[in-house]
Amino acid sequence: MSTVIDQTKEIYGIDNWGADYFGVNRKGNLTVISPENDTHTADVKEIVDDLHKSGFSAPVLLRFPQLIFGQVRKLQIAFRKSIKEFEYNGGHLCVFPMKVNQNRAVIEEYLKEGSRHGFGLEAGSKAELYAALGLEQTKDSLLVLNGFKDRDFVQLAFAGAAAGKNVVIVIEKLGELEHTIAIAKKELKNDPNTPMPMLGVRVKLYSKGSGKWEKSGGEAAKFGLTTTEILEVIHRLREEGQLDLLRLLHFHIGSQLTDIKRIKNAMKEAARTYSKIHKMGAPIEYLDVGGGMAVDYDGSRTSFVSSANYNAREFANDVIWVIKTVCDDEDVPHPTIIQESGRYLSAYHAILVTNVQDEIETVVESRVPVSVGVNDKQIVHELFELRESINSKNYREYYHDALEHRDELFTMFNLGLIDLEDKGKGEVLFWDICEKADQFAQQKKYVAEEFDELRQLMCAKYLANFSVFRSMPDNWALEQLFPIVPIHKLNKKPTEYATLCDITCDSDGIVDKFVDLHDVKEILELHSLTKDEPYYIAMMLVGAYQEVMGNNHNLFGVPHEAHIYISEEGYMIRNVIPGDRLKDAVRSVRFDNDVLQSTYRKAIEKQIKEGRISDDAGQRMINFYKSQEDGYTYLSPNGYEKTKRR
Repeated sequence: MSTVIDQTKEIYGIDNWGADYFGVNRKGNLTVISPENDTHTADVKEIVDDLHKSGFSAPVLLRFPQLIFGQVRKLQIAFRKSIKEFEYNGGHLCVFPMKVNQNRAVIEEYLKEGSRHGFGLEAGSKAELYAALGLEQTKDSLLVLNGFKDRDFVQLAFAGAAAGKNVVIVIEKLGELEHTIAIAKKELKNDPNTPMPMLGVRVKLYSKGSGKWEKSGGEAAKFGLTTTEILEVIHRLREEGQLDLLRLLHFHIGSQLTDIKRIKNAMKEAARTYSKIHKMGAPIEYLDVGGGMAVDYDGSRTSFVSSANYNAREFANDVIWVIKTVCDDEDVPHPTIIQESGRYLSAYHAILVTNVQDEIETVVESRVPVSVGVNDKQIVHELFELRESINSKNYREYYHDALEHRDELFTMFNLGLIDLEDKGKGEVLFWDICEKADQFAQQKKYVAEEFDELRQLMCAKYLANFSVFRSMPDNWALEQLFPIVPIHKLNKKPTEYATLCDITCDSDGIVDKFVDLHDVKEILELHSLTKDEPYYIAMMLVGAYQEVMGNNHNLFGVPHEAHIYISEEGYMIRNVIPGDRLKDAVRSVRFDNDVLQSTYRKAIEKQIKEGRISDDAGQRMINFYKSQEDGYTYLSPNGYEKTKRR
């Protein structure tokens, strides 16, 4: 049994990308492992079954806040050890970028653990800042403000400083500096003891990152000040007698940085800039190295776009060593390093579990056995002979012959030389040949590329009850890979090869690229479906960006959400937040549900008045339409499912 489990863990790469948070138990169910104690686990299948019994069917987003705690500790420990090893005299803090996942539960859970280490928040908009000002942070933590700012944004920052928060306004363009100077003058005039926010400048480095977000850095980057503009900031602050407010230098070279060499180059350039600013008399003490610390989604430990060729300790070692070396060379104090690694902190904690609704029949599955008689056309007989005589020695040649015959079949049909029945028989025979050729090809030590393509063409299409646009938008928009794994039957060898189709009315609503240790798989190994038995799959590592970037395509709303805590006894479902109802979904695009109900009622009453429908039938339709407003936006296993509100 354990051998099969080991094989399935290898198929799905669980030990490669799981970061020691995921495993498989003896039942063959996916488990989540507590970072505090690896003997404490939660059975994902049991959680889903419990939720289903309580009226919450898939899809459901499962949050495991303890995995956020685990990532915070990994990051803090990595830097603490590096600081000690290299005798670095500065400190290390982290600020969580709220844009990565603004969900209140995520932010509050992060702060619970992060506050123990002085970790704070980063806000990039007025709405994020407004929310952050109402959250409790420790006195040592920072509230870093990035993004473009108007006067109200800057005024909110001053309101944060007045509340005792360590606010840092990062200047992205010179106009923001003028807003800040003007407001500071006004506030100090009203009260000379008014607390002032700190200031930072974001430098536009020459160095670039790596991966999909490479263009975030470099000289053509959207954000940041040039060297000349930074000098202008220093000049203006000195002129106003406020140079003491300049405390932070910030840079960012992109998200999901895959190559550690690119990071080291950027650190050198930024550390040199920090040193020069310090020598100009600014009391600068923080070096914000931005975000970008990558998540190894495919477990390959490479510079591939869905991976990273470093871990947290290697990242910390290079950051600390490079900055220390430059600062020592320049004879300036070591800065406190600020990090904005939101993806690294939050990706692991969320899992989207959904059910496979059905299998979409392809031409392979839908074909029926055919018999060939003396009256059938020559082309049909030739395909029949190929099917009957194909073997392990001639399969490649016969497959090529079948391809030629299929082209001939379609040509003859278009010319009117064969009828529809002949075409149907020929197609069935062709796919029979393909299936046999594929079976022979897969038995070989080396499988030719053309048969990999054939397998992809012949694979099953599983209809998964979710929207890729809502729950995995980066997969659709950026071809970001996410691990996908069944949450049960992992003690059984998967026998099907499949791609996934979501339930949206869009041809792009598919997942046909999957993680693999050595390549990108175009098909996923799954188990065959059993009638009246649910089959659940999990989209892993979706805790960063996916919820906040998800859209309303087809009005598939937010799925159910459950917060799970792991203990010695197993798991505890502490909170369940129901997903969107139909009326929630239509309200999100500014329909008035009461108006919709009224209009539909009037339409039915008109049909009754004109005698096209009976009173009883009309009232049933009105009642049914009314009842649907509380229905789940996703497909329900037993038809209508009323979404509960707690």
